[in-house]
Amino acid sequence: MTTPKPAVVLLSGGLDSATTLAIAKAEGYGLHALSFRYGQRHAVELDAARQVAAQIGVLEHHIVDIDLRAFGGSALTADIPVPTQPSEGIPVTYVPARNTIFLSFALAWCEVLGAADIFLGVNAVDYSGYPDCRPEFIRAFEALANLATRAGVEGGVKFTVHAPLIAMRKEAIIRRGLALGVDYGLTRSCYAPDAEGRACGECDSCRIRARGFADAGLADPATR
Repeated sequence: MTTPKPAVVLLSGGLDSATTLAIAKAEGYGLHALSFRYGQRHAVELDAARQVAAQIGVLEHHIVDIDLRAFGGSALTADIPVPTQPSEGIPVTYVPARNTIFLSFALAWCEVLGAADIFLGVNAVDYSGYPDCRPEFIRAFEALANLATRAGVEGGVKFTVHAPLIAMRKEAIIRRGLALGVDYGLTRSCYAPDAEGRACGECDSCRIRARGFADAGLADPATR
């Protein structure tokens, strides 16, 4: 029996990352899921990430502690209200350099695993306008990965950063995930859940998620 190629998949516990994990599995990769406890106010997503990892089936799932509250600068890591209305420009829910930081950890784990593939669920269509969700960013980090690592410079490894959802509408993402067996009832997307982990229904992430299920003609199983 052939051992599947290892891949590191960034798993937040949200809809997009769960779909990305399922896509990586469907493409035959051995899944090594990576999540972060970074001081986010919506830490309920980590419970979701554990459940998603178990449901889809991963070889390993690490939750790494990095406290970005030390810097603040975001409504997700500092005492700044999460907006309930759309805003002009990049919203205050943007966490400075978050995907750069997360991808750097994923790259480090790839070197240890002997893996050449990283998956993440960024989207540049139905999203909040974050700069680290754009195709230009993905290409730039991929170039960096191949310049900044021993595996890339001496080991002959060609790192690839996969962003399979980057040009998809949320409705299409949901349909793809359902076709792959993703249980969206396990996922959590809200930026400002209550003490019981229930979604606020008003933040940008909640609105984008709700519109995606509505466009797909489906009820969101996480709200039942």
